[in-house]
Amino acid sequence: MIGETFKSLFDRPAEARSFTPGRVNLIGEHVDYNGGRVLPTALSLGVDLAIAPREDGRIRVHSDKFDGQVERDLSETASDHWSDYIVGTVQLARAEGFAPDGLDIAAATTLPFGAGLSSSAAVTVGVLKALRDLSGSDHSDTDLAVLARRVENDFIGMPCGIMDQMAVAIARPGQALSLDTDSLAFDLIDLPDTHHMAVIHSGVRRQLNEGRYRIRKEECDAVKTHAGRDDICRMSDAELATCESLPAPLFRRARHCVTEHRRTLRAAEALSQLDMLAFGALMNASHISMRDDFEMSVPAVDALVADAQELGATGARLTGGGFGGCIVACIEAGKRDSWRDALLARHPDAYWVA
Repeated sequence: MIGETFKSLFDRPAEARSFTPGRVNLIGEHVDYNGGRVLPTALSLGVDLAIAPREDGRIRVHSDKFDGQVERDLSETASDHWSDYIVGTVQLARAEGFAPDGLDIAAATTLPFGAGLSSSAAVTVGVLKALRDLSGSDHSDTDLAVLARRVENDFIGMPCGIMDQMAVAIARPGQALSLDTDSLAFDLIDLPDTHHMAVIHSGVRRQLNEGRYRIRKEECDAVKTHAGRDDICRMSDAELATCESLPAPLFRRARHCVTEHRRTLRAAEALSQLDMLAFGALMNASHISMRDDFEMSVPAVDALVADAQELGATGARLTGGGFGGCIVACIEAGKRDSWRDALLARHPDAYWVA
């Protein structure tokens, strides 16, 4: 389909294609830039790309999510436009020696934007994978994830961690990625057939570059300065206790980082052992920490999580950068449809994603 779309748009065949899934984080929020462990899983939804090279320093982009076709110059800086992610990615890949002097790109996505499901990471990693195939470069999936993060950090100006890029570059649907964000070592864990990891959008849309995500990052940086270490998720109880001298919000941020890292370690073990009750309890505790210590939730999300749990979810929590977006819930396979219908009946602004 995307190949046919490309040919109809640009009157020539595509020379490389890629499909990159979105991701939902099961547990381990706001710890990937603080040296912690995360546990995302890949979705069946994602971004399908088709590309062909140009040699005139221009990028032409068509996306099925936006009207019309956009043409950008490779020398441009970010302009708060959806195509910035593609421009920044091609610029970086060209500097790394595996992109041509221009590109035609057609993109089709089944991922909702502003939902916390890594649509931007799927785009940047997907472009890099297509460029790798086009050039025959030997960059590994981990290499591409690191480059994709640089696009977000340096070109877009989004101070994100590495979780999203690693998840969409490496994991496949049905797999959870237990990732050490400090060393980038990882294990893949198969999800059980007995339970579904359901993703529901709260109806509250947010953009991470609006400022609140950055404020949380700056607060964590202040904790790092106090602790004298970058991997504050790995602080001991004694080191965490010294953070009590900080302003109360900073101590709460530190406590979330430490406890969320520890919860994620236990959650990966529980998932490997198919102990879904323990896994669900850790999800529930994670939401409380995000709500109270990291203060990244909103009332609509809290109500959705509470009802998801009350109606029978083994565990439920906010997922993604916060301040809106999606929740993820662990629900027994046989109960999924009735649980979903009951939950959405209580929350008419919410909708089923995956």
